[in-house]
Amino acid sequence: MTENAEDPQVVVTDDEIFDAHVAGKLSVGLRSPLDTQRALSIAYTPGVAQVSRAIAADHTLAARYTWANRLVAVVSDGSAVLGLGDIGPAAALPVMEGKCGLFKAYGELDAIPIVLDTKDPDEIVETLVRLRPTFGAVNLEDISAPRCFEIERRLIEALDCPVMHDDQHGTAIVVLAAMLGATKVLDRDIASLRVVIAGVGAAGIACANILLAAGVSDMTLLDSKGILHPRREDLTPIKFEMAQRTNPDGLSGGMVEALKGADVFLGLSGGIVPEELIATMAPNGIVFALSNPDPEIHPDIAARHAAVVATGRSDYLNQINNVLAFPGVFRGALDAGARRITEKMKVAAAEAIFGVVGDDASPEYIVPSPLDPRVRPAVAEAVAAALRADDA
Repeated sequence: MTENAEDPQVVVTDDEIFDAHVAGKLSVGLRSPLDTQRALSIAYTPGVAQVSRAIAADHTLAARYTWANRLVAVVSDGSAVLGLGDIGPAAALPVMEGKCGLFKAYGELDAIPIVLDTKDPDEIVETLVRLRPTFGAVNLEDISAPRCFEIERRLIEALDCPVMHDDQHGTAIVVLAAMLGATKVLDRDIASLRVVIAGVGAAGIACANILLAAGVSDMTLLDSKGILHPRREDLTPIKFEMAQRTNPDGLSGGMVEALKGADVFLGLSGGIVPEELIATMAPNGIVFALSNPDPEIHPDIAARHAAVVATGRSDYLNQINNVLAFPGVFRGALDAGARRITEKMKVAAAEAIFGVVGDDASPEYIVPSPLDPRVRPAVAEAVAAALRADDA
């Protein structure tokens, strides 16, 4: 595989990858020294008992004297990991460790991976409710649809802290940011675009919702059985609801019918889209082929027909990567003392990500690099400001 840092051509070998994962990617560091008897008596017994008594008398002191208020729980059941599918909690743990590392590196937040050996929404919700004193926010990760929608909704209702399913909302935030960049490059109004979304899982639903909120009115969604429309009798309640809000021309059929004349293709399905279908899109089109590790169409092939191309991979230009969003979103929410992550906060995050690019936008630069140090503070500040505006 390859890695896109400053040099997108750097080759990373399998041996390097596995060596980097030996014994995991995380460890616990110390903020207080433990190298003398005095240090032990302060950080542990007997000194710690004074702090515990104080918290017992006033639970709000836990925010000051423990790490819980700044700790993000990264939670998965391993049912929808990357493009690998249902690989189980043990196999999901390296991904959750990596996510925690990204929180630390890009958000300056501590995070702990929690993989649960259950797919039962009741058990997942109950577990996290009981663990609430341990953490200050919940990042749900790689939980399959439609269970992910119910689990997120119930946790938002049950917990008094920020909860976000990153596969949904992190993806949607960065997609909106990239769309803002692409439309600036092409001098297009986002409301004028005819958008096709392939994949109606967690990410597809969230992307559709945020783009509709941003002004897109002509949108067609496809699942594995074709275009969503209200006449289909095999739709889940969520898909039926989306069918009623999209596809204004009443299209039916599949990718052939959906892509003809479309301005934007957003791939979140893991399927393959032939070049000849991309060629039927409108001139100066936009192709976001985001399935990982294998995009729906190779970006070099898509670029033969589209003016702006992006993927979710780090070894091509215009990487639409959730790391642009979630560290700053959670950092801003925790800095501001938010109990919820609202839609306004998500849109503010997208606008902040695009704002880092600003007037420097080009077909090869519609979103900033995940390594750009300006991203996290810009997103965190925008999210916190959105909360303050809501409270004003």
